[in-house]
Amino acid sequence: MADKMKAMILERVSAIEKKPLKMVDLPVPAPGPKEILVKVSACGLCHTELDEIEGRIQPGLPVVLGHQIIGKVERLGAEVTKFKAGDRVGIAWIHSACGRCSFCFHGNENLCSEFKGTGCHVNGGYAQYTLALDDFAYPIPERFSDSEASPLLCAGAIGYRDLKLSGIQKGQRLGLFGFGASAHIVLQIAKYWGCESFVFTRSEKHRHLAKRLGASWAGGPEEDPRETLHSAIDFTPVGETVPRALGILEKGGRLVIAVIRKRNPIPPLDYAKLLWDEKEIKSVANITRKDALEFLPLAAEIPILPEVQEFSLEEANEALILLKEGRIQGAGVLTMPD
Repeated sequence: MADKMKAMILERVSAIEKKPLKMVDLPVPAPGPKEILVKVSACGLCHTELDEIEGRIQPGLPVVLGHQIIGKVERLGAEVTKFKAGDRVGIAWIHSACGRCSFCFHGNENLCSEFKGTGCHVNGGYAQYTLALDDFAYPIPERFSDSEASPLLCAGAIGYRDLKLSGIQKGQRLGLFGFGASAHIVLQIAKYWGCESFVFTRSEKHRHLAKRLGASWAGGPEEDPRETLHSAIDFTPVGETVPRALGILEKGGRLVIAVIRKRNPIPPLDYAKLLWDEKEIKSVANITRKDALEFLPLAAEIPILPEVQEFSLEEANEALILLKEGRIQGAGVLTMPD
């Protein structure tokens, strides 16, 4: 195994249009006692990376981004018992939590004050090799290729959490605002659960994809679906979506906001028109190990069919610009050089 690896590193906050990620040679890291060294084959692109690059989330700089990682175990720490060399594994956004607080005790590691994010607080998967704690790595179902499996680790797992938190029930109507990597997986889960999906997106290509995947209706952000929604999930980076979604929720409905940060503030909300009648807003903070462990077998059972657009590692800047512009169909995935 080589001593050096290729990685795309972020050294300073910048607009993605300035292409701030730089290709560098870094030492291949050595695993600690409970860590595995993973040879990365694919790493998905996520809007969270745009938030880190552009400063809406403060990563520990310099950092190697990426938290939808698929690869094979190359080396084991001395105390690792869950995996062996050659196992295919996935690494998600949650790198670690304290394991001692009340949140961790009840399975809500995502709320732990010591939560660390992969590719944010520690180096992630925009590289040929990365480290993970064996408690926070996941076996990957055989039916998925590396590129297909990659978006399941965040877009899929967090979408699954969004869907659970929405409270949607069989036969009810679900609104999906924005239709990127996560929403196109959520639609497939909702269909499997017997729910109708209504998709709101500016992209005509994304509307066609939504209909092909089984959406009952797909239109622009301001179009009227002529039916109220029992639940809705907001995947968009803009604040204006929140009042729009609340305005077409059924009484007692819940809006789940799936993004970590909005690019601009949520406008003032008219309580009587938008929040009365027991409507709710629920935010989502990261994922837990349980989300990933439940979702990955479910994805294989359904089966989820991820739409994937591949890019080479050195194309990371250009791919993230396309992601910001909403020009990636389904999920964008970086593939690693040998």
